[in-house]
Amino acid sequence: MENIMKDKASTIYENAVVIDGLIISKWGGDLFREMQQSGLTAANCTCSVWENFSDTVNNLVQWNRWFREFGDHIVKAESVADIRRAKDSGKTAIVLGMQNTSAFEDRIGYVEILKTLGVGIAQMTYNTQNWVGSGCYESRDSGLSDFGREVVAEMNRVGMLCDLSHVGPKTSREVIDTSTVPVAYSHCLPAGLKAHPRNKSDEELRYIVDKGGFVGVTMFPPFLANGVNSTIADYIAAMDYVINIVGEDAVGIGTDFTQGYDRPFFDWITHDKGFGRRLTNFGEIINPAGFREIRDFPNIADAMADAGWTEARIEKILGLNWLNLLQTVWGK
Repeated sequence: MENIMKDKASTIYENAVVIDGLIISKWGGDLFREMQQSGLTAANCTCSVWENFSDTVNNLVQWNRWFREFGDHIVKAESVADIRRAKDSGKTAIVLGMQNTSAFEDRIGYVEILKTLGVGIAQMTYNTQNWVGSGCYESRDSGLSDFGREVVAEMNRVGMLCDLSHVGPKTSREVIDTSTVPVAYSHCLPAGLKAHPRNKSDEELRYIVDKGGFVGVTMFPPFLANGVNSTIADYIAAMDYVINIVGEDAVGIGTDFTQGYDRPFFDWITHDKGFGRRLTNFGEIINPAGFREIRDFPNIADAMADAGWTEARIEKILGLNWLNLLQTVWGK
């Protein structure tokens, strides 16, 4: 298929299912309107990071209020059908996702409870050690615990996607090997472009996809080769790098937008459990030029076209690949 012309990109974007595999922005009405107006069909929206079970449930109570209050802009998504309906109605489907399994505590039954409350994705660890395994900033990767194997099996059973973005290499590989359904790096970048504890090696990228898994590519500036000087073209180049390794059928968007947050938030997420030792210091956060805010989402189709992508590839990366993954894991 011939490469598409740039003037066709906007039409492709308008007709496409557009899915962001990770947003952790400061939630509220203005942001929900911006998500809808940007043409974002669905997003994995973080509802828990360091929180325990009860605090996570309280966060979900607040999400239920938002679904009622801002129902003209957002809808709760617990199935692929919900996402497709959101596209048809011009709203943004919210997939509730946890960036840690701390909310499961040491109770395997909490997995199903949180699934019934709408959580469709859970990251196994957030940067450090928990009951399940080790994060990418832990000095010794202990691997997947026996309890963690039970958690993976239960997540498989209830239909909750296992996310490995912030997880250590050994723990990640063992989750990949243990899971009976595909797992994902929902938001990562290749270490081949920049060495960083959060970035994944070519071998890790190949391994997860060889086992049926998925790679969402982030544009979080500390992980990009050009950092705060990056552009949207650098983001697309990072996607191309990953696609060249694993193919275009297992790659999607996972921006990691942190829109609306200031220093206290970044201090919270970069300290162990939110208050312990400092794990990293991101410094200044300036998103790539051309993709500074969620409102800039339509620009991504233009950038893909500028990179010479075909219409089929653009549609896959914008959202079809994510949709296929969720259909497989959720089964609905």
